[in-house]
Amino acid sequence: MEARDIKKLYYSISEVSEITGLKQYVLRYWETEFSQLKPGKNRAGNRIYRSHDVDTIIEIKSLLYDRKFTIKGAQQHLKHPFQKSTQLIEKKKIIKLNNPIDIQTLKDLKHGLDDLIKIVEQFKD
Repeated sequence: MEARDIKKLYYSISEVSEITGLKQYVLRYWETEFSQLKPGKNRAGNRIYRSHDVDTIIEIKSLLYDRKFTIKGAQQHLKHPFQKSTQLIEKKKIIKLNNPIDIQTLKDLKHGLDDLIKIVEQFKD
């Protein structure tokens, strides 16, 4: 979806709708909710989206539909994207595992990942 065949300077709302898989009324609504999304208008008053507008729409769509953010949460994330990502890294949960099968599965997974890292490092050079 992000890879567009033809790079254009401007896209119409119908082209953006087709690229992103969103209805036109959703795009118009998002303009009212997200300050980052401000497409220009041509002389006829039609919206003209630039490439960065399309990328912003795709990011908003991902936040809302894939990552299940609320509109308010997506607004905050777009205003402070680095702050959110660092907060997620800093907050680590410690989970106490009581089931020996889970513990063994995690140990096996760790050994498998260690082996994979060794193989990748061999082919680095």
